[in-house]
Amino acid sequence: MTGRILVVDDEPDLLELVRFNLSQAGFSVETAASGRDALAKLRRSPPDLLVLDLMLPDVSGNDICRQVRADPQLADLPILMLTAKGEEVD
Repeated sequence: MTGRILVVDDEPDLLELVRFNLSQAGFSVETAASGRDALAKLRRSPPDLLVLDLMLPDVSGNDICRQVRADPQLADLPILMLTAKGEEVD
């Protein structure tokens, strides 16, 4: 049995690259291109892992992370942050 992963990113090329590689590694991958879509998918069917872009146009990755941690049904969900930011202050 493979794990289910939700990948959230607003950059279509990066979203497809991550989806493809995780699928090739045997994971079941669902994608979301916006924060609102991600939150809806998380609440409808929580994955085993969330790969989350920090810089989304509608709801920031930080806000999504806060909402996930505040939800008792999602609070223990592992989150891997994906970002183009490269500085510690970012």
